[in-house]
Amino acid sequence: MSMYTTVKVHPVVFFQIVDTYERRPENAQRVIGTLLGTAVERGAVEVTNCFCVPHSETGEEVALELDFAKDLYDLHQKVNPNEVIVGWFATGPEITDLDVLIHEYYSRECANPVHVTVDTTLSADQMDAKAFVSVPMGVPGRTAGTMFAPVPLEIVSSEGERVGLEVCSRTKIAPNTMVKVSGDLDEVVSQVSNLEVLLQTVIRYVDGVVSGTIPNPDNAIGRRFLSLVNGVPKMTPGEFEELLNNNVKDLLMVIYLAQLTKTQLSISEKLTTLTIGGPAGN
Repeated sequence: MSMYTTVKVHPVVFFQIVDTYERRPENAQRVIGTLLGTAVERGAVEVTNCFCVPHSETGEEVALELDFAKDLYDLHQKVNPNEVIVGWFATGPEITDLDVLIHEYYSRECANPVHVTVDTTLSADQMDAKAFVSVPMGVPGRTAGTMFAPVPLEIVSSEGERVGLEVCSRTKIAPNTMVKVSGDLDEVVSQVSNLEVLLQTVIRYVDGVVSGTIPNPDNAIGRRFLSLVNGVPKMTPGEFEELLNNNVKDLLMVIYLAQLTKTQLSISEKLTTLTIGGPAGN
C-alpha cells in the first residue's frame, strides 16, 4: 500500500479525543488512542472513529495496554467491520521522542499508519490538529531512522454531523450555553432564511460585476453560478405547486399509516395481555 497523502477526519473523532482528554487520569499529561477508518481513494484515508488506549509514560519509556486495545478493537469489529485501524492519535502541541516507539507498534497493526495530533493545550490560541506519516531516513547501509512528515488534514462531515455542528454552534450565542433542537418546521424555516441570505449575497455580487463596481471578477465564481443556474429544474409555477402538493400528500399518507400501525400494535398488545391474564384471573 502506498503512503497516504491526505487525511480526512470526521468531527466526531475530535469530539471523542477532547472528551477523552477531559476525562484523563489526574497525573496523565496527554492521552493517546487508535484511529479507525477506511481508505476512500488513492492516497487518502478517512478517519471516522477512534478509541482511547490507556498508557503510562516514565522518562524514556512508554507502556501501552495492548490487551485492552486488542479487545476493544475486536468488539468494535463486531459492530462495524468496515472500520479498520488506520493509525493513532495523541494530544499535545508537538511530537515527542516516545511517539516513534508508539508508531512502531501501530506499524505492525496496519500498513502506513497515520498519526494525528490535537493541541488540547491551546498553545496557539486554538485547537490545532495536524496529520503525519512516517518516512524512513538515514544513510544507506547504516541504521535507519524514522521521521514524521506532515500531510494535509481535511475535516469532512456527513449530513447528520453538519446538523449537529450547526446546533453546537448556536451555543456560542446562547445565554446559558444550552439550545433546544428545532422541530422539523422550524428547521425548514431556518434553512430557507439562510438560503435567502445566501441568494442576496449572490445577487449583490452579480450586480456589482454588471455595474463594474467589482473590477476584476473571478471567472471560477462565474462558472459556479452558471452551473447552479443550469442545475435548477425548469418548471412552471403550476407544475411546482402540483409537485409540492403531491409530496405533501405522500408525507401525510406515511404519517397516517405510521399512526395506524402504532394503534394496531397497541390494541394487539392489550388483547394479548388480556388473553394471557384471563385464565389466571379465573
